Amino acid sequence: MEEVKTKNFIEQIIEKDLEEGVYDHITTRFPPEPNGYLHIGHAKSILLNYGLAKKYNGTFNFRFDDTNPMKEKTEYVKSIQEDVDWLGADYRGEVFFVSFYFDQMYEAALQLIRKGKAFVCDLSAEEIREYRGTLTEPGKESPYRNRSIEENLKLFEEMKGGKYPDGSKVLRAKIDMASPNMNMRDPVIYRVARMEHHNTGNDWCIYPMYDFAHPVEDAIEGVTHSICTLEFEDHRPLYEWVVRELEYPQPPKQIEFAKLYLTNVVTGKRYIKKLVEDGIVDGWDDPRLVTLSALKRRGFTPESIRMFVDLCGVSKSNSSVDYAMLEYCIREDLKLKRSRVMAVLDPIKLVIDNYPEDQVEYFDVMNNQENEELGSRKVPFSKVLYIEREDFMEEPPKKYFRLFPGNEVRLMNAYFVKCESFIKDENGNVTEVHCTYDPETRSGNGFTGRKVKGTIHWVSAAHAMEAEVRLYENIVDEEKGKLNEDGSLNLNPNSLTVLEKCYIEPSVKGAEAYESFQFVRNGYYCVDAKDSTPEHPVFNRIVSLKSSFKLK
Repeated sequence: MEEVKTKNFIEQIIEKDLEEGVYDHITTRFPPEPNGYLHIGHAKSILLNYGLAKKYNGTFNFRFDDTNPMKEKTEYVKSIQEDVDWLGADYRGEVFFVSFYFDQMYEAALQLIRKGKAFVCDLSAEEIREYRGTLTEPGKESPYRNRSIEENLKLFEEMKGGKYPDGSKVLRAKIDMASPNMNMRDPVIYRVARMEHHNTGNDWCIYPMYDFAHPVEDAIEGVTHSICTLEFEDHRPLYEWVVRELEYPQPPKQIEFAKLYLTNVVTGKRYIKKLVEDGIVDGWDDPRLVTLSALKRRGFTPESIRMFVDLCGVSKSNSSVDYAMLEYCIREDLKLKRSRVMAVLDPIKLVIDNYPEDQVEYFDVMNNQENEELGSRKVPFSKVLYIEREDFMEEPPKKYFRLFPGNEVRLMNAYFVKCESFIKDENGNVTEVHCTYDPETRSGNGFTGRKVKGTIHWVSAAHAMEAEVRLYENIVDEEKGKLNEDGSLNLNPNSLTVLEKCYIEPSVKGAEAYESFQFVRNGYYCVDAKDSTPEHPVFNRIVSLKSSFKLK
């Protein structure tokens, strides 16, 4: 019997609106401010809004909320668009900018003034805060609140014309200074600010505030359901006031949902910016971060992000999700899609003394034992191999089933080998293990003689590709928590480990940026898109093979 998926509360609202004829279509939007890179929390908003539009045969708009040129950069615009494209949200190739609507927003402000619903105020920002009151005390009306409509129109036009210095005048909505909701106490809706805008240059010296721009831009675009996070719940009465006073025939409806929080990760733009500026990470796309560009560079796939967001669900109450669930999703996505290749990350040499000096054999190896459709490849085998240092011990503990003097193991997909001797350097470190092999035990020959308990992987020294491998952990110390007592980040000193001389079987040569593989017994790895070159390949560990997360 097929499982029936319960509709979330937003879907229930949308279906009710369609049934009752409140709207005859659905339009949603994703409206980021281009003042930083998107992170995993934004993925939830993108995929939720796009998914709803797709489910109800509606339209999904992608729009930049560029009303604050002081913090906005073209770099952020570019990165955000790349992230939205990467996640697969279809916006029909049409990108909107709030700056497209500055003329209409100015006219909307004039409309409020003419209705006696907005006024020009000369109070300073500090005075406005003082007049606003507190959560327990009502605010005081501005001495400029009762200016005539004519004077307000004249002053606002002069503000637009550049007559007044920055911060000297603002336009405020005239609502209710005694409202229990602080956002309704005559909020500022326009300010004077001489800042060069990335789209409009120096055409404007006044800019709308977010709480005014947001409902107006939604209404202009015909958005029906303005879906945002819970911190905007207290702003909803102002949103509704703006679209009501401006008399839009089919005003949008704001709905709030809970943000996506991950345990012990850094998502705040202020923190990430400081990490970048201090050189602790090598950019907003450093694989230790959870910006979408960082996750992409680390090797996460859009499919894994979509699975993660779907598992998190949609609710009205904030909660945190364990980072292990995100790792679970990338393992689930990659396990049947990627080739399983042999890579030695901490190498020592293994010399097969009785193997012919110049002989090279090629073994047919399945690319993925769980998915035959991925086919097979030929892996070279020769006298001198590399194996993992941990796969040999001079004096092993009990139940150690790898190489030690006198013990026999299987070299994965190849032969049985028996440890005969080893060589140490002047510091007492093992540098070479010497073995003999049994030709009768060739993999695939149906050998049914003696059995061995251990199987280890290897790469042919003469054919291996040398590479740098980067192992990542959380940027913050998970055991001690994200923040120190002084509010600074509690950084994990082991967040990055660089292994400079690793050896990988030759089938991975020529792999392109972001291409990923499972390194047998080690985890999933991908080609680093930023630093890897054909001469110096670099692989990032996406995730280890083992997980502490269990899907309920």
